[in-house]
Amino acid sequence: MQKISPDVQNHLKRVYFTLACTLLVSALGVYSHLLWNIGGLLTATGLMASVVWLLSTPPNPYNEGKRVKLLMAAALCEGASLGPLVGLVVNIDPGIVGTALVGTSLTFACFSAAAIFAQRREFMFLGGILGSGLSILLWLNISSALFGESTATFEFEIYFGLLLFIGYIIFDTQAIIERADHGDYDYIEHSLQLFIDFVAVLARLLIIMAKNSARKSEKEEEKRKSEKEKKKRRD
Repeated sequence: MQKISPDVQNHLKRVYFTLACTLLVSALGVYSHLLWNIGGLLTATGLMASVVWLLSTPPNPYNEGKRVKLLMAAALCEGASLGPLVGLVVNIDPGIVGTALVGTSLTFACFSAAAIFAQRREFMFLGGILGSGLSILLWLNISSALFGESTATFEFEIYFGLLLFIGYIIFDTQAIIERADHGDYDYIEHSLQLFIDFVAVLARLLIIMAKNSARKSEKEEEKRKSEKEKKKRRD
């Protein structure tokens, strides 16, 4: 941290504190969906509108309160939109949600810390690679929507997307440090960037763990049926 100025260190504290508040509000959005089933097209639209409004509002002290509210509104809508996936995972195995959340938190903490303590600009070269990867992911999603999605394509999108957004955790953290070092102390937008990375990793871990749990349950069920058939034949 000696390579980071005190002003940038204070900025990072504000960013991570705001990120923590954003994640709490997002968790409230997930809980709201589980109670009232509010997640869907309306919350997805609200998320996009809040993010666009936030990014189009100038970052000055006069607009700070408004931008914080927009950030929290985006987090609430994001949580509600994530709610259907969480509800599905809970039906498969409630323990997956806690495990995925802990795994995402540890992953985020480790890679973000790696970016902070690494040499300045060491990971900035990842920008072009990650941008290309994001374009590939986007085109895969478009082709899947138009022509249908195979199991192999879905698996590739999930695992590739997971690696991609882990890379973005590193890149965005270093980009935030460099921007702050040049006088950009917009902690609200920087928190939004890290929030998007966190949720993207969490969603993919939930899907991966849920699929593995479902496959394990299917194998156990097949094993039970096989044992029952063998027992019937012996009798």
